[in-house]
Amino acid sequence: MCADDLPAGERESFRAFTELLASLLHHEFRARLEALKETYQPFNPNTDTRTLVELGPTERRAAQQRLVEELTALAEDANFERISTDDLGRAFTEESLVKVRLEADFDDFEQVVFYRRGERTRSEQVKDLFGLRRRTLEFTDYAKVLVYVKFKDRAHFEAHGKDVDRLPFTPGSTIIKLFQDVPRADLEMLFPNAQVRMRRIDKLLIGIPAVISGIIVVVTKLIAAVIPVLLLLAFWFGVRKEPVQLNQGQLVALGAGLAAVGGFLVRQFNTFKNRKIQFMKSLSENLYFRNLDNDAGVFHHLLDAAEEEEVKEAVLAYHFLHTAGEPLTATELDRRIEDWFARRWEATLDFEVDDGVGKLRRLRLVDDDGRGRLAAVTLDEAKRRLDEIWDDLFTYHASSRAEGT
Repeated sequence: MCADDLPAGERESFRAFTELLASLLHHEFRARLEALKETYQPFNPNTDTRTLVELGPTERRAAQQRLVEELTALAEDANFERISTDDLGRAFTEESLVKVRLEADFDDFEQVVFYRRGERTRSEQVKDLFGLRRRTLEFTDYAKVLVYVKFKDRAHFEAHGKDVDRLPFTPGSTIIKLFQDVPRADLEMLFPNAQVRMRRIDKLLIGIPAVISGIIVVVTKLIAAVIPVLLLLAFWFGVRKEPVQLNQGQLVALGAGLAAVGGFLVRQFNTFKNRKIQFMKSLSENLYFRNLDNDAGVFHHLLDAAEEEEVKEAVLAYHFLHTAGEPLTATELDRRIEDWFARRWEATLDFEVDDGVGKLRRLRLVDDDGRGRLAAVTLDEAKRRLDEIWDDLFTYHASSRAEGT
């Protein structure tokens, strides 16, 4: 996009510059990846290597803190924004596209971090009035959602009387997940300890027919068979003076009535259980198609996204300073880039001008006049400086030659 704005004679030189710039930033991100992998290793549930040195409690806490700091810094470099606690709590009360009521015990967590990127408003047709009509529901959708959860240790759950062996997660474990296309009102389904609960409407749909059917079963099947038994009990306790004889037919009727009531209760229990299974299936299907990556794989995804963003910010900042024809302030540069996207590409964005300019300063690709105005060095000089930085990344060849002479 930037090269198309340049004269034809400059385009090849500009692309060579961007290749050098992207290569340098890729090398920096490789170092970050190795640091992240090393930090996460003690907490990785899917590691396939032996752990030779176990961390002590103090070292483990320090490593956990470094992991959170590295992960949040990486998410912010990839232009993710943190989701507030209020937004997470609101997800449990807003109308959801997934017609499942969920609950999550926040007390299970030692630390919870949610990040999101790409917010947009979408609309979708949803069923209403038991499927008799459809209505359009507008909602806020997040393109990507990053989830970091650290559970409390085993002692916490044992102290609260919970059966640790039956928990759907491992106490003390760390979970990192990345999801896509998540409605804001459905954020609660991303909690790893979310439990399916019946909504009020579902309870009514099951409960009202169950009560009516239960009354009918009791009246038609059980009351007539139970009356002789009640009269016999009354005689035994002295409430009734006349004795009562139960014949075989009455006992058979009583057994049939009890069997009918028992069968009714079993059917209602199965109805409730099947309804819950349907909800869990709906939840699982939504999570299955929205899950992008898990655990250490999230690092690779975020690093790739962050590297792309860093390169784009640096390229855009350099290009617009290079083509400006005069030094610009950071504010003027920011406005020019955002106006270019709005006018040329019909896209509204908030350009991180400080990040873009910061990288150019660090790589010595801009000159400052001392009054806050910036000018880009020429393309040839920019490539020379980047090549010099690249050559200085590893210096052992030079020392080896010196030793040989």
